Amino acid sequence: MAAIDPDLLLRAYAIGVFPMSDSRDAAEVFWVEPRRRAILPLDRFRLSRSLRKTVRSGEYRITHDTAFAEIVRHCAEREETWINADIEASYGLLHDRGHAHSIECWHEGKLAGGLYGVGLGAAFFGESMFSARRDASKVALAWLVARLKVGGYRLLDCQFMTDHLRSLGAVEVTQEDYLALLESALSVGAPDGSGDGAGPGVAGLEGRGVGAEFGALDRLLAADSARTVDSPASGCVIAQLLGQTS
Repeated sequence: MAAIDPDLLLRAYAIGVFPMSDSRDAAEVFWVEPRRRAILPLDRFRLSRSLRKTVRSGEYRITHDTAFAEIVRHCAEREETWINADIEASYGLLHDRGHAHSIECWHEGKLAGGLYGVGLGAAFFGESMFSARRDASKVALAWLVARLKVGGYRLLDCQFMTDHLRSLGAVEVTQEDYLALLESALSVGAPDGSGDGAGPGVAGLEGRGVGAEFGALDRLLAADSARTVDSPASGCVIAQLLGQTS
């Protein structure tokens, strides 16, 4: 197994490129730069009435970065996947360095769904999601969008368009427009020096903005002693942050 060097992987994201493989058992990894890119504008997430009800109900307990390896493994263990062992190991290294994050949905103590992706500057690159129970991946995405909005992110990259993503508000942009959005998101700095920036020693990324803060939502929820990040009452806050239903 040969994981991709984390610095190389971050530099690839900074120019709009990401790795894929042909299957779970494939030996090779190749680099992809789509001509058309799916993004989800953070102010255009479509929270349907039924999804809003689920988010507010507290049916799922939501956490982040507590089961990253499990989320990636679930995403990889599907009949069709682009995540081979090398890619799985690579994102584990990024997670260890604080650049890769997961959102987990739990139901009765079991992992019911979730997603993972990479943060760099004020951009978040969604990689994959899975759902073992109704709406679990949608709830995870709703929480991610709310977290990114509170944290000052500017770009949520979804890579390739699907009907599922389109129904939630994703749109397609040209490669040229995507790179302009990416450059803008990477130039954003955080005043307190915390967030998902490249950090020291990543050649080619020095001078980029430190970026947004993935953990800002935690402080917002903790400000109310009646709520915790994974309490049912927090779902009401998430629904409010996402605005109107569709």
